Amino acid sequence: MIKSLKYIMLSALVTACAGNTSVPADEFQYNDERFADLQMLRYKVEGFDSLTLNQKTLIYHLSEAALYGRDILFDQNGKYNLRIMRTLETVYTDFAGDKQSEDFKALEVYLKRVWFSAGIHHHYGSEKFVPGFSEEFFRDAVKSVDASKLPLLEGQTVDELLAVICPVMFDPAVMPKRINLAEGEDLILTSASNYYDGVTQAEAEAFYAKMKDPQNEQPVMYGMNSRLVKDADGVVKELRWTTDGLYGEALTKIVACLERAIPYAEDDQQKAVIEKLIEYYKSGDLKTFDDYTILWVNNTEPLIDFVNGFTESYGDPLGLKASWESIVNFKDVEATKRTVALSDNAQWFEDNSPVDDQFKKEEVKGVTAKVITAAILGGDLYPSTAIGINLPNSDWVRKEHGSKSVTIANLTSAYSKAAAGNGFMEEFTYSQAEIDLMKKYGDITDDLHTDLHECLGHGSGKLLPGVESDSLKAYGSTIEEARADLFGLYYLADAKLQELGLTPDGEAYKAQYYSYIQNGLLTQLVRINLGNDIEEAHMRNRAIIARWAYEHGKADNVIELVKRDGKTFVKVNDYEKLRGLFGELLAEVQRIKSTGDLAAAQALVENYGVKIEPELHKEILDRYAHLDLAPYKGFINPVYTAVKDENGNIIDVKIDYTEGYADQMLRYSSDYRTLPHVN
Repeated sequence: MIKSLKYIMLSALVTACAGNTSVPADEFQYNDERFADLQMLRYKVEGFDSLTLNQKTLIYHLSEAALYGRDILFDQNGKYNLRIMRTLETVYTDFAGDKQSEDFKALEVYLKRVWFSAGIHHHYGSEKFVPGFSEEFFRDAVKSVDASKLPLLEGQTVDELLAVICPVMFDPAVMPKRINLAEGEDLILTSASNYYDGVTQAEAEAFYAKMKDPQNEQPVMYGMNSRLVKDADGVVKELRWTTDGLYGEALTKIVACLERAIPYAEDDQQKAVIEKLIEYYKSGDLKTFDDYTILWVNNTEPLIDFVNGFTESYGDPLGLKASWESIVNFKDVEATKRTVALSDNAQWFEDNSPVDDQFKKEEVKGVTAKVITAAILGGDLYPSTAIGINLPNSDWVRKEHGSKSVTIANLTSAYSKAAAGNGFMEEFTYSQAEIDLMKKYGDITDDLHTDLHECLGHGSGKLLPGVESDSLKAYGSTIEEARADLFGLYYLADAKLQELGLTPDGEAYKAQYYSYIQNGLLTQLVRINLGNDIEEAHMRNRAIIARWAYEHGKADNVIELVKRDGKTFVKVNDYEKLRGLFGELLAEVQRIKSTGDLAAAQALVENYGVKIEPELHKEILDRYAHLDLAPYKGFINPVYTAVKDENGNIIDVKIDYTEGYADQMLRYSSDYRTLPHVN
């Protein structure tokens, strides 16, 4: 299983709950359009204008490579997504009927949700969207536009297209969930993601089990870059994602952009990184991918860096197949001093961890950490994105060559500014004392927890000999995120952070402890429809930690759920004992990870991370509804324009922040369209 290391912002006060904020006209506008349960934000690329022309040009070409992978993600998320999106776009732009009708307005919202989630399933909850317009309206609207603009296959009629996509869109029994993690079900057959075709979960697990050599101490990440299918003869085989294979049209465009970036690389090693990535895209060879990863993780000197490729495995219920994503960024030199202080002391944190010594690394290698400014987001990092990343995902590469950890400063800043004064904190926080605590220390401890999670948490610990990285199967992503979160929570309260100058005093950690428990027990529920289980790995992780601490701290009344005026609040009575509970759970989660204890992982997730008490859930949703906020946030990218002289040479790169959400999505669908309707 590919370790799931992308870290979504924890604080409900930021990501889950940012709302509309009044911003003076002469200031950067962070908030933008709102629809359904989504709020669009903008992020500012501070420092871009101060970069050299060479650096700007490198960012420009890497950004183009980031945008050309868009169609891949849509197709990975569901085999009908591209056809549905292109049909909806044609109706949206060419419909000659009443665009003020309720049906058309509902279609517009549905399309915007499809753009946001790269498909017809919710980006976080994984459930299929329910159209707010009738099937009859949709069929009539599709038939009213120019058929030549619709995504028809050769010889296909409009009625035949509708016969394919309408059940997928309107029938709740067809592909209801993009990712199903329900215990006891065939996770492949019941998931709509497009990583498998015609194979069962048992067949897929058997196929990859045969590939593994227990004696190989440097295994590739089997299955990472392919679709697993069964051919006409019933033989299970892989279709690789390469320039000459599946997704070849998109990968060829990406490679062309990467080739144009090579002359602007900041050093020879960065040039070698890009060249090796190109080689991997052409061959699909996973050993070449490991070679690229090693070059990338050791290339730490340049200001500019990027991720481009098949990276995270959240979209595959088996945690094998990797979704395509990209981010282009440059280092925030001043803020990076904070993360360097952590990475320079990585061995101290490892040695003093509360886990059993047999699960600790004797020597922590190559942990590099920095704070970055995002320049562009693409694929599975757009529009919804992480605010911290730790890569690579290969266990043996991390062990022998180290890892890169980043905190994305301009995105956390955008979230924070968008959340100012929205009333959420006052509605859900127990008393003014906790509000004051979070206002004073919240930004500091949010950033530090992200740093600890990414810089040290994911890189800590080790697997015992013979334990495979995918031994925890569908529970692996949740356990891994819990491990990194607990590592960060445990050390936030340590005097070592004051010694390093990272926290101002011994009280600061309490802000993160309170907001984390509040989120895990209560406020993250605003993101889940009443009656649904917790599905997403990060949300399960937070629920496990908060609920486990609550249950195991009852004897000492560490955490209370207090009722006041019919409302439930979290009250933390003993922060020191709460730290002890975090340490106990960290030790157990590391043991589960290190030994590959699937039964214990399953028990922890199913007992603490899945089910929701209906009465409490309804209360939280009702209270949240009165605030009129959007629980999910996403970003609109800036637009980069290359200014060229009469000979076609780039003489400047301009950045613009004014493009609207729909305009951006339509432009991407036109200018960065790479794949056929069916792949």
